[in-house]
Amino acid sequence: MVKIDKFERPIISLRISITNRCNVKCFYCHHDGIIPQKYEMTPEEIMRISQVAKNIGIIKIRLSGGEPLIRKDIIDIVNSISKIGFTDVSITTNGILLEEYAQPLKDAGLDRINVSFDTLNPETYRFITKSDYVNQVKRGIEKAVEVGLYPVKVNMVVMRGLNHEEIWDMFHFCKETGAVLQLIELLKTENCPDEDFFDDYYYDMSIIEKKLLEKADNVKTRRFMQDRKKYYLEGGEIEVVKPMDNTEFCKNCTRLRITPEGKLKPCLLRNDNLVDLMEPIRRGVSDEYLESLFVEAITNREPYYAGC
Repeated sequence: MVKIDKFERPIISLRISITNRCNVKCFYCHHDGIIPQKYEMTPEEIMRISQVAKNIGIIKIRLSGGEPLIRKDIIDIVNSISKIGFTDVSITTNGILLEEYAQPLKDAGLDRINVSFDTLNPETYRFITKSDYVNQVKRGIEKAVEVGLYPVKVNMVVMRGLNHEEIWDMFHFCKETGAVLQLIELLKTENCPDEDFFDDYYYDMSIIEKKLLEKADNVKTRRFMQDRKKYYLEGGEIEVVKPMDNTEFCKNCTRLRITPEGKLKPCLLRNDNLVDLMEPIRRGVSDEYLESLFVEAITNREPYYAGC
C-alpha cells in the first residue's frame, strides 16, 4: 500500500543516485542536492533497497548519479530492478555513453530515459561541461528514440545569458528527433560554486511560460509530478520544472531519494534529515526493519517551501 506523509502526499517514486562519479564537470552541478560521498552501493544493495521500496508502495524507480552509465554493472542493475515489478524504471544520464547503451538498457527492461543536455552549441557545451561531447549526446538521444525508450526527455537547465536564447532551437531538435524538451529552472543549493553564481545565471521561467501559453494548443498540469506544466505546440511538447521558491512543487512532491552511500533523503533541498540504510543492511537486518526506516523518512518529510 502506498504510504502517505503527514501533508497527505503519496510517496510513489524513488530516485537512487548510484554513483558520484561523472565523465564531465558541469559548472552548475548540484549533485542532486547530495553531498559527495566516498563509495558506491553494490548492485545487491541497490536491489535490496528497491525491493523494500516496492514493499511500501513505491511504483517508480529512477537511477541517477553522477553519471549512472559510467558504472560497468549498470545493465545488471537495471535488469535486476526491472524484474521487481515497478510500473516505471528510468535513468537520468548526460547522454555521452547513450549511443552505446541505449539498446542494452532497453533489453534489460528500462522504460524511459532523461538526458541532461543544455545546449546544441559546441562552444557553450564546452563552457558548461568542460568537454566536447555535444555530437555524441545528439547521437545518443537519437539512438534512444530509435530503440523505443519512451519518452526520451531532454533536460535543459535554462541559464540567463548562456543558453536561454537557445530554447526554441532545442525544442525543434527534440521535435525532429522524437524527444520531449524539459526546461529545468536553475536550482540554488549549498553546492553552488559561489555566492554570485545563482544571481548571475538564474532565468525567470515565467518569461518562457508566458510565451509557451500564448503558443500552446493545449496545456496539462501533472499533479503527481510536482504540478509541473506540459505545453503542446507545433507538434511537439515542452515541460517546465520549477523547484525554486515554489510551494506547488513542494505540495505535489511524491519522491524520496537515496544518496550514493545509501541514505534516504526525504527532501531534495535538505541534508539534515537523512536516514541511513547501509549500516543496518550491512549488519543483516530484516526487510521489515528497513521498511520502518522508509516510514521514518516519510514521517520526517516537510515542504521546503511553506504554503502546503
